[in-house]
Amino acid sequence: MNNQEVLKTEKVGILLLKYSIPSILSMMITSLYNTVDRAFIGSIKDIGALAISGLGVTMPLFTILGAFCVSIAVGGSTNISIKLGEDNKVEAEKILGNMVLLEFVVGILIAFLGNLFLDDILYIFGASNSTIIYARDYMSVIFAGAFFNLPGFALNSAIRGEGNPKLSAKIMISSCILNLILDPIFIFKFNMGIKGAAIATVICQFFVFILSISYFIRGKSNLKLKLENIRIQNRFLKIIVLVGMTQFFMELASGFIHLFTNKILKIYGGDLSIGAMTIITSIVLMFLMPIYGISQGMQTIIAYNYGAGERNRVKKTLLLAILSSIIILTLGLILIQFFPESFIKIFTDDKNLTNLANQGLKINSITLPTIGVSILGAVYFQIIGESKISIFLSLLRQVILLIPILTLLPKIYGLNGVWISQPVADIISMIIVILFLFNKLKKKILA
Repeated sequence: MNNQEVLKTEKVGILLLKYSIPSILSMMITSLYNTVDRAFIGSIKDIGALAISGLGVTMPLFTILGAFCVSIAVGGSTNISIKLGEDNKVEAEKILGNMVLLEFVVGILIAFLGNLFLDDILYIFGASNSTIIYARDYMSVIFAGAFFNLPGFALNSAIRGEGNPKLSAKIMISSCILNLILDPIFIFKFNMGIKGAAIATVICQFFVFILSISYFIRGKSNLKLKLENIRIQNRFLKIIVLVGMTQFFMELASGFIHLFTNKILKIYGGDLSIGAMTIITSIVLMFLMPIYGISQGMQTIIAYNYGAGERNRVKKTLLLAILSSIIILTLGLILIQFFPESFIKIFTDDKNLTNLANQGLKINSITLPTIGVSILGAVYFQIIGESKISIFLSLLRQVILLIPILTLLPKIYGLNGVWISQPVADIISMIIVILFLFNKLKKKILA
């Protein structure tokens, strides 16, 4: 029995474990990339607190870069899974070629335009004269590697989409181990500081690109990356963009919120509060990454079974994924509330920064268990092709609700208002997403 047949016959619970665990490992490794960078950067003698604040300025920019990277990868790999579910290998390979070329072209444009206007962008995103040197050193290198980082990520996602999640995870785990080795070498031994962290990350991204593309050219893949398919075809471009649009807006919204939040933080807390939010976001992401991993595992299973007409398996997969996310995030909430300083110390030993981050973390994470419902609900509607609902739900939590809340509450509660804004948005978002899902799932036909 091949990987595709298993998607239609294996028990849903076992299948979700099989596909989610490698995806969770992969997403945790992706998070660990950033965590390792921030931990080493925060420990740089004398400048660690300012350097991590400078890194915080790059977060919205980094997220916007990820919006292009992830959305194309998700759009391509989801459609690959659907085509394989329809037993249409020829079109799956054409989608693979279109996806890789699209990521490559977008990567080149980002590398060129990003570095051309880097300082202007960083000042807009909240850099000050004290932090811009660190932000510039980091993002100039990250942008330079975009032309192979984007296609590398997409190819790795396609490995999972064609039914080989273990290999996808192994490649990401190997790259993270490499990053753990290279970070201290470039940061401390070569005395390159924050730029050294970026160089180590880009080397690891190139490593992922080489291994992933080799699999589709020379490996034992079901699909092959063929030269004749590496061209933009409007029909395939449309379906990649359509499915990936939700993820794009989710990532873009996240980047915009980082930008908006940085502006608010500068008013009510200064540069150090941006550093505190960087730490808070990093810690929360440690627990959210498994949920993104579950969404990727869920995505492959739902996409294949949706293409194969197995609607009951689609419903079971979604509900089991949501339940799993609630359990994981509840555990995360307990750990954060009881041991906040243990997590914060990973990133800094600066007393002022630690106090700020401690205060914000306890408030900001209080609604952590609700977030999985919002994330998985939006992804579900994306997979079944209801893009308008999916886009609305993906923008709901971090744009439609959060921006007005973030504008209002700090005026009343100051810096605490910034910390509490996200939890308020989380609760309202979860309620609305549940109503949409209930309305959809109560129908006998899901789509």
